[in-house]
Amino acid sequence: MNSDHQLYKSFDICMPARAKFGCIAASFSSAYLKPDVGKFFVVQEARTMTSASRLLTIAFCAAATPACLMGQSAPPAPNVIWKLKGAQPLRNQHPIKLQEPGNPYADKTFTLADLIDLAEQQNPETRVAWEEAKSRADALGIARGALYPTLTAVALAVSLRTATLIGEYFHRQTEGVFEPILHVEYLVFDVGGRSGEIDAAKANLLASDLTFNDTHRRVIYQVSAAYYRLLNAEGQRDAAEVSLENANTVEEDANARLANGLATKPDELEAAAARAQADYDLQAAVGAVDIARGDLATAVGSAPGTVFKVKNIDQLQLPTTIVDSVDQEIDRAFSQRPDLLQQMARLRAANASIKEAKSSYFPTLSFEGDGGEARAYGQQDLLPGSYAEGEVWTAQLTLKWTLFDGAQREYRIAQANADKKATQARIDSLRDQIADEVWAAYSNMQTALRQQKAAAALLTASQQSYEAAQEAYGYGVRNLLDVVSAQKALALARSEDIAARSQLLLQVTNLAFRTGDLIQTQHWSPVP
Repeated sequence: MNSDHQLYKSFDICMPARAKFGCIAASFSSAYLKPDVGKFFVVQEARTMTSASRLLTIAFCAAATPACLMGQSAPPAPNVIWKLKGAQPLRNQHPIKLQEPGNPYADKTFTLADLIDLAEQQNPETRVAWEEAKSRADALGIARGALYPTLTAVALAVSLRTATLIGEYFHRQTEGVFEPILHVEYLVFDVGGRSGEIDAAKANLLASDLTFNDTHRRVIYQVSAAYYRLLNAEGQRDAAEVSLENANTVEEDANARLANGLATKPDELEAAAARAQADYDLQAAVGAVDIARGDLATAVGSAPGTVFKVKNIDQLQLPTTIVDSVDQEIDRAFSQRPDLLQQMARLRAANASIKEAKSSYFPTLSFEGDGGEARAYGQQDLLPGSYAEGEVWTAQLTLKWTLFDGAQREYRIAQANADKKATQARIDSLRDQIADEVWAAYSNMQTALRQQKAAAALLTASQQSYEAAQEAYGYGVRNLLDVVSAQKALALARSEDIAARSQLLLQVTNLAFRTGDLIQTQHWSPVP
């Protein structure tokens, strides 16, 4: 070994070889550095990996393995609960956000529009749909990238030692090459392959955007339905409180009359039972309010314990008629329902996939080339080595035409056509479903309109009947049972009036949901 050469320890390297992204791993080996040249080349002697390097590789792989994936196994027995090992790292990766103490919305009274706006910001379903739409937009960018050339920087390092037969003897030859190059690839011409992929990506992006709109439609409906159910629950609670007050009044009057000898013990017991029943109904109504509040908070995207103060149902304006006919509602649903438009976009994507599949019948023309500089070191036996360098480049045009592939192209086209027909069938099925949903929603709204008017008349009649029974009881021409019966009928009428009004508002929202008007502000706006 020459004295002007120094021993140089090389580390493991991994670099691509020209356009092939292969990996050349150099184990710990000796190389030479020639100071007077100012350049060095890795000279690796071919050898197998040592036991120490194997152990080092195994240790590295074990360290890179997540702890939650090590030591897992199937449940030990069919009657033993399986325990997750490494569950704590999973919890740390996805921490659960706890509800902050107190109510951040205690001082605000929310309208339905406020709640919808808050839900569109907080509900995780809208974020999921948004990220999926962004992913489809990125996929379109990837498809368009195929129209441009690909430029790659490549560094190739090769070291080898061979035995060459010269005359009667084998001579050891050592070579080292380092080659930094730029590699370019470009598909010059194809018939519909890239354009079909771009068209499919555009259609998929359109479908994802429509899915995003449909997610908002569903979130708006969920919030609106929860809002009106809360109004109904609070109205039922208020009606139950009034009924309890009436029952207390009747019971106090019965007790006073019994003390004066104007009523009997059964009258007192009947009044007490009516008061107890009213109290029972009130407690059930209070529990229903708590559940409705949790449902509304969940629909908004908040913790179930969050309390949203809303207006009383008596402050809301009720619709009195339906403007459009059922045929107009169905036609409008066909033209604007985002889930139906999404399937139509899927049909456009299926047509683009057929175009892309048919392009495989035609030839493609591509260009490939690279250029750079090669630097090499060579040595034979123990003779002095030498260095050399020079420019290298290649240029290649490839015309490729697949003549036979075992009918793969035919099957791809058949598959794309089948997918298209399936999408068309889904569109037809969805149209039938939408028509039925709109018809049912229209009928339910008509029924709700009639029920609301009947419930209002029933409440008026029940109120007059209760007042008349009380007055007649005071004159002694009616007994206490008549008063209690009138009081129960009035309580039921109040409950049905509240239910009819909230049901009407809910059916208005349901019809707007079925027709797609929830995301069309010119056709629908939430009742405050």
